[in-house]
Amino acid sequence: MQTIKLLGNTLETLAGREHYLFSVSDFYSLFPEMSSPALRVLLGRAVKSGILARICYGLYLYPKAGYPKGLELYHAASRLREESFCYLSLESALSDEGLISQIPLGWITIMTGGRSGIISCGKWGSIEFIHTKKHFDDISALLVYDRRYGLWRAKAKLALQDMKSARRSMELVNLETDL
Repeated sequence: MQTIKLLGNTLETLAGREHYLFSVSDFYSLFPEMSSPALRVLLGRAVKSGILARICYGLYLYPKAGYPKGLELYHAASRLREESFCYLSLESALSDEGLISQIPLGWITIMTGGRSGIISCGKWGSIEFIHTKKHFDDISALLVYDRRYGLWRAKAKLALQDMKSARRSMELVNLETDL
């Protein structure tokens, strides 16, 4: 069987609503005998033929999976930083809480124990990761787990603290609401 056909058949059986994003390491386990350059060529062909869509470097979406549209950035952030403590905060969390006057579209802000950086996810938008030294045990009372995002989310008080510590503009924040 052709490798690309095998990839398509395997994804057809593995993928679903909850599991539609795949990292390069996921594909290594499917094709352990394949060299890194050969796997990259296979993934490039899979993207070109529409079997996969490239979200960002090292992360692919299986479009036939019937995944929840509009949540790709959040799920991609979760997959990209699954080894680090991270949580939705800053403008994204304040927007969810109704405390910011403009909703950031196509851009989410994540506090992470990993390194800072902005990841472009093409047509889906961008993910901004901001490093924090905060630990889960110290801030757990100010976090809620958001199942639809697959991420921890800061409550308003923590998101405001993060805005100040990250030296973000507070111009759009409505501080007249009780926290």
